[in-house]
Amino acid sequence: MIQLVVGDKGSGKTKTIIEQMNNASEVTDGHIVCIEKGMKSTYNIKPSIRIIDVDDYNIRGYDQYFGFFMGVLAGDYDIEQVYMDGSLKVGGGDLEGLGDLLDHINDVAPEYVKVIVTVSADISKLTENIKKYL
Repeated sequence: MIQLVVGDKGSGKTKTIIEQMNNASEVTDGHIVCIEKGMKSTYNIKPSIRIIDVDDYNIRGYDQYFGFFMGVLAGDYDIEQVYMDGSLKVGGGDLEGLGDLLDHINDVAPEYVKVIVTVSADISKLTENIKKYL
């Protein structure tokens, strides 16, 4: 299941998912992972949540990002939630490509894994292949 948190830069997307993650950590039995670009959330996220900075792995583009995402899932079968912040930056701002990434994730992620993705864009600018996840 994919859920989007959409809004322009500075609209509170990251704050929203930090709150969601921290709340989920209180009630979720499985593991929670935050994949972000730039490690801006480190000090606000509870220590039980695994934080991964894609910059540490030199991830460039959606193909590498997808492979990285799958590696994270393959390495831990207890993951119940994955939060992806800054995904559009990883893909160079390509909205169509982001929609393709979401489709790939939707096709292969286990049903029990909830994937929450921030999209830093005005909702009116989203492509149809992204809007279907709203």
